[in-house]
Amino acid sequence: MTLRDDDLVLEPTSGSDEFIGFAVLKAGSRIGTLAFRREAARTLSVRWNMGEHALGTVVRALGLAVPHAFDELGATRLEARIPIDRTNDVRAASISGLRREGMVRGAGTDTDRVLLARIAEDPQPMSRDGFIAILNAGLPTKRVISQGLLRDQQGRVLLCELTYKNEWDLPGGVVEVGEAPAPGLVRELQEELAVTVDVHGLVTVNWLPAWRGWDDACIFVFDLGTVDSSYIAQMTLQPTEIKAVHWCDPVMVRERATAATVELLASVLDGDDRPYREAPPGP
Repeated sequence: MTLRDDDLVLEPTSGSDEFIGFAVLKAGSRIGTLAFRREAARTLSVRWNMGEHALGTVVRALGLAVPHAFDELGATRLEARIPIDRTNDVRAASISGLRREGMVRGAGTDTDRVLLARIAEDPQPMSRDGFIAILNAGLPTKRVISQGLLRDQQGRVLLCELTYKNEWDLPGGVVEVGEAPAPGLVRELQEELAVTVDVHGLVTVNWLPAWRGWDDACIFVFDLGTVDSSYIAQMTLQPTEIKAVHWCDPVMVRERATAATVELLASVLDGDDRPYREAPPGP
């Protein structure tokens, strides 16, 4: 079946149980190829090669191919796996309604590929709902961590000895998708220490650069007030993450805590009330 949009034509070149191929013609001249591959009963993948032709031309070709996959070929899901350096093709796929779903890693010298997909029920890309969904899928995300500053009557700070790194850190953890930072901290301490804390307010936001394989993150540090030092006796530690908890004076903080936590606590406990700061790079 030949597909047409004014001077742009997708002309069938081959067909099999696995592949359905097209030559892409513009004003009668061949400018590239496009092909579907059947990945499962109702899942197709699409790939194309149109060289350095303008973004609009690639979008027009996909504008013919995508409806054909759903309406004529019976697909309910259409995927594209595009080399990460082909930014023009990634953008063309997004404009055509394929949402970014993740990254397919390449082994050895193979290039990483961006995974994008569209399902039959997705709203049209130029509709309000479709545009928002595509934009949301492609926007960068930032990891958010909530930590609590809990002190005893001697002014010592509670630090957690963790199972997955040598340095000690403030109690807390990663905020889940759709969860606010303060309730996220309450949840983390319930899960990891089996205590219910009161959040008294935000101390600061600390941006943490990438460190030892971890991506960068924004840390919300909340004031959890002052408690008696015996408070830790009522804690039940989650053994997969927490080895022990310790009340730490400034000397022990410098000896045991992460570089970011050392810098943060030295600054905050010295009266620095900046609402935003950036942690130094870790060693």
